Amino acid sequence: MPYITAADGAQIFYKDWGQGQPVIFSHGWPLNGDAWDVEMKLAADNGFRAIAHDRRGHGRSEQTWAGNDMDTYAADLAALVDELNLTDIILVGHSTGGGEVVRFAARHGAGRVAKIATAGAVPPVMVKKESNPDGLPIEVFDGIREGVLNDRSQFFQDLSESFFGINHGTGISQGQRDQFWRLGMQMSLKGAYDCIKAFSESDFTEDLKSLDVPFFLAHGDDDQIVPIADAALKTVDLVKNVQLKVYPGAPHGIAGEYQKALDADLIEFFKS
Repeated sequence: MPYITAADGAQIFYKDWGQGQPVIFSHGWPLNGDAWDVEMKLAADNGFRAIAHDRRGHGRSEQTWAGNDMDTYAADLAALVDELNLTDIILVGHSTGGGEVVRFAARHGAGRVAKIATAGAVPPVMVKKESNPDGLPIEVFDGIREGVLNDRSQFFQDLSESFFGINHGTGISQGQRDQFWRLGMQMSLKGAYDCIKAFSESDFTEDLKSLDVPFFLAHGDDDQIVPIADAALKTVDLVKNVQLKVYPGAPHGIAGEYQKALDADLIEFFKS
């Protein structure tokens, strides 16, 4: 199985499909690279080289005790890019992965990144604080931590309702809910717990301001996990070369009709 070695020796798993301009897909919490399988196949079928890694602590990558933070996630991605000698890269990130690709592009991607696309991404910053007074209270994220510690399996099953908007009438199969739970249960408890701080408290404001490559910013207006008002509608004012696409009624999780619409827009963005 393909792995690269991060700076601290951690083993990072990745998948590499097709040939052409590289497209790196970065997954959300608590998932892994398999969450992007449909999009990877579409990209490869359309003449791109599709690559997806499992973030440390997630999926098949090493379950490290340390390094479960956004700076290290971005450095791990840089190690993957270096190992594969990638240039002219298109970055795609969902949720936490959106933060990861933004941090990577800002700190490691100069001269190597051609385009960025995010969907339901966490930037600029999620948590409420003095500089972000309308963010989500820290108690929201403390509740997620409590759920992960007390009964992670049931918590992920329950979370799938709001993640996919099932409680708002979005129809998806039980199989897709089961897949969300299955991928979540593959990650380490330590990685799952630490990543909550990484996705909720990391501030990407300066990272976003530094970007100048074409940026496709996608978000559902019924996202209950990363509310659009706290994320995309703020990000759009910070990025120089940005196209915002709002998907009416779409939840946080990429599935169903939302997935079909987003996938068509992503392929068009890749080819533009």
